[in-house]
Amino acid sequence: MILPPALSQAMHQTVANPAPPADRVSFSGERSTFRKLVTRGALLELVTFGFYRFWLATDIGRHLWSHTSVGDDSAEYTGRAKELLIGFLIAMAILVPVYLVYFLIGLEAEMMQAFASIPLVLFFYLFTEFARYRARRYRLSRTLWRGLRFSMGGSGWSYGWRSGLWGLLVVISLGFALPWRAAALERFKMRHTAYGSLQGRFDGTGGELFKRAWGLWLSGLLAIAIVFAIPVIASPTSLIDIFLLLIVIVFFLLVLPFVYAAFKAIEWRWWVSGLRLGEVCFESRLATGALNGCYWKAIGWSVLYMALLAGWLAGIFWIVGELFSIGGTVEQHMLFVSQHPAFLAGSAVGYLLMALAFGAVVRVYLNRDVWALVALSTVVHNLAAADDVSGQGEAVGAVGEGLADGLDVAGF
Repeated sequence: MILPPALSQAMHQTVANPAPPADRVSFSGERSTFRKLVTRGALLELVTFGFYRFWLATDIGRHLWSHTSVGDDSAEYTGRAKELLIGFLIAMAILVPVYLVYFLIGLEAEMMQAFASIPLVLFFYLFTEFARYRARRYRLSRTLWRGLRFSMGGSGWSYGWRSGLWGLLVVISLGFALPWRAAALERFKMRHTAYGSLQGRFDGTGGELFKRAWGLWLSGLLAIAIVFAIPVIASPTSLIDIFLLLIVIVFFLLVLPFVYAAFKAIEWRWWVSGLRLGEVCFESRLATGALNGCYWKAIGWSVLYMALLAGWLAGIFWIVGELFSIGGTVEQHMLFVSQHPAFLAGSAVGYLLMALAFGAVVRVYLNRDVWALVALSTVVHNLAAADDVSGQGEAVGAVGEGLADGLDVAGF
């Protein structure tokens, strides 16, 4: 068979210049090491009344990035805990007066307080989005690869009002607009992101995410509708209806974690595959069910901790009742024990310990494990385009990270 000259020449060039192999992203961190890190951090948070969280967040960032390699080069995180602490104090100087004004309005008139709640909620929503953007900007400016730092510009307030408008559209559309919101906000962030002289961009679209996850969105919407509809349709006095309602609730509680884990896996795959830095492209091969184990482990440990907390509270209640019982009716006895300072102090300790334990679980399974799975499923195409990158950008202040920490939205 004789091929046309043009086709023969094209095939020869393809064989002579094959596409370069893709580079893999690897993660070498051990879970046991990370678990020790967050366990020690939780204990130090306890004895320092939470102030160690800034040092723990920095240690977590260093652990995750230093064990993440693209090609043969590992990344580096250079953030410092003192920067986060200073940023947090500045954030508190902004947030505390806002809370104080709202409190004073509440003292003045209950009706004015209810009216003030609407702008307060809107303010904190926009402020939270602003904080997320600035926190990302801070973390990127402290992340280096091959000795060059990432950078991020743009206005946090511009991002905040965009997020607010898209959030309103998501509510009006019952979640239908969520994929387009995610794509639009990611395009804004990546448009202002760079690695040295390589300009970032995001090529993912809302339509792509919707095609991949529309079934999960629809099933979640139906689940919520059914849970709200059953109490209206069923008779609250019928034992059969109550039993059926409990079965439906338990069923959805068992199914929803799978649905959410599948959606997050699809979202991660869509997000990674849309990232671009100049001519460097990323691709994610994360399986849809890859995150099920992470979420179920987190749920299992959380249920165990809640059971332990219930046992702790019951034990404290019994001890206080035995030591300080005043007799009387059962109702009087329970009321006395529940208001006793010893029971209140023991309950506070129990809730604090559970909160710290829950935080450690989230960091191990939903931060570290998800990070590792996403990294190990990612490949990089045309990494050679990053060989001759010139450095630019500078380290920005930690106020944004402090704001995010003050609003409890910071983290890797």
